[in-house]
Amino acid sequence: MSRKRPHHEDATAPEGMDDPESYDETAPDGMAPEADAAATNAPGEDPVLLLAGEVASLKDQLLRALAETENLRRRSAREREDAVKYAAVPLVRDLVNVADNLRRALASVPAEAAQDNEQLKTLLDGVGMTDRELQTIFARHHIERIEPLGERLDPHFHEALYEIPDPSVPTGTVVQVLQAGYRLRDRLIRPAQVAVAKGGPSAAAGPAAAAPEGPGNDGTNGAGRHEPGRRFDTSA
Repeated sequence: MSRKRPHHEDATAPEGMDDPESYDETAPDGMAPEADAAATNAPGEDPVLLLAGEVASLKDQLLRALAETENLRRRSAREREDAVKYAAVPLVRDLVNVADNLRRALASVPAEAAQDNEQLKTLLDGVGMTDRELQTIFARHHIERIEPLGERLDPHFHEALYEIPDPSVPTGTVVQVLQAGYRLRDRLIRPAQVAVAKGGPSAAAGPAAAAPEGPGNDGTNGAGRHEPGRRFDTSA
């Protein structure tokens, strides 16, 4: 007589499986769920490290954007300030020609002729008052006249047209002002047209060759006015 097999045994269980009930039908053949989870995390791809790198990259981009925004804000503020400070430059360029004509009118009449003619003297007084009032308005709006007679040539504010032989003054000293210059605050409107001396002692002598006290040796022109190159800041 043959014996019947127990009912709990499953003839379809895979080979090598002692306990058919522990078999997971969703897992690949011969692979447990723990092995599948380990296979998804490959070495070198830690999610924490990847997220940390993304955070660092985004932070760097944010800092760069903030720096560019701040630079743009400062540049815009400077441009607005310059636009307000130098908005009158075209007008000043036209007005300085009026000031030149007033000076020429005053210089064209000899003092003796004005003393002998009362009407001419009155006219000259009126032109002189107009010139003084115009210069007062210029000073009120930070417009400065440049008359560098007796001072050293400063190429930032002076335009040398020719040289005059004169050994009595250092070479490069302004000995004649052909046309006065003007500047608005620290911006040059028109350079002063001048003639400079040639043939005198060098104006760039060192301290060992310093001459006695005199015009130009103390940083002034002998009348208490500083030279333009030292008085003005030309780095702007």
